[in-house]
Amino acid sequence: MARKISFDLPADETQPANEQARSSAPNRARPLLGLDRPLRQPSALGAISQSLGDISEKVKRADAIEQRLIEGQTVVELDPADVDNSFVADRMDASEEQSAAFREIIRQHGQSVPILVRPKPNEANRFEVAFGHRRLRAARELGIKVRAVVRVLTDEELVIAQGQENSGRTDLTFIERARFASRLEDRKFSRETIMAALNVDKAALSRLISIATRVPGPVIDAIGPAPAFGRIRWQELSDLLEDENNRQRALGAVQDPSFGAHESDKRFEILANALREKAVRARPEAWAATDGTHAAKVMRSGKKITLTFDDRVAPQFGDFVREQLQRLYDEYKRKGRDE
Repeated sequence: MARKISFDLPADETQPANEQARSSAPNRARPLLGLDRPLRQPSALGAISQSLGDISEKVKRADAIEQRLIEGQTVVELDPADVDNSFVADRMDASEEQSAAFREIIRQHGQSVPILVRPKPNEANRFEVAFGHRRLRAARELGIKVRAVVRVLTDEELVIAQGQENSGRTDLTFIERARFASRLEDRKFSRETIMAALNVDKAALSRLISIATRVPGPVIDAIGPAPAFGRIRWQELSDLLEDENNRQRALGAVQDPSFGAHESDKRFEILANALREKAVRARPEAWAATDGTHAAKVMRSGKKITLTFDDRVAPQFGDFVREQLQRLYDEYKRKGRDE
């Protein structure tokens, strides 16, 4: 299993929280710039992960991660307009019904747990979320301040905090985890960092990234989080999409306006079932002349029509038709203008 990378207090605890929040982050090499560096280094994060290893229940583990990250820190209230989402998305957009329900909980009971943010690199007086995106969104929509703990985090530390907190939640679906892993790799994070963020071993990480890259992005976007379907079903779908015809069929199907009218799980089922069905093979229809000669066969497939001539039945008839194509085309165009 991947080792967990965990979090410690900033070295200077005497500095007020609001001054810490707006101070410049240490000048470190950042993976988004394509520069590699070891994960072990002096930082705002330390060693709390060992105590998390024995927590078995996912929700308790996520709560523990949050508590350790914000333990002993001053909670400040920030204007949501000053806080940006993480530079790498981990969740797909929730439905309006889910967002409304979560927003109502915040409205009635307040925000009991603060979010974790960092001062945004190279942008004074702005912050970036490590975790708590839904709480931040609810605060924005309600027009209230968001309660937050501000800590100086590197890019790796941010995504590890973001990933470990979310990996402890039961509502982060398989495909959301897979896409999060794939996006981190696209941003040149090391496999070690991604394994720490998702709390998975090397083999599990490879499966996540493989499925996220084999299923076309527009198909994942159209299906959505599909909470009822895990690795096995997404693996089956990715296998079906190995066939180029199936890929094209899938990309066409998800663009149909009626596809988006269904719930996410239903969209997954509809597409998977459609790809399993073998396309009905088009059969040519014989064309008979008035004298009874079956001089040609006509086959329609999608938007294509194919004419087939058999010289054994009507010798050189195909050549004759080919010679008449220009005249027939001109007549077709004249008929179109007249109508």
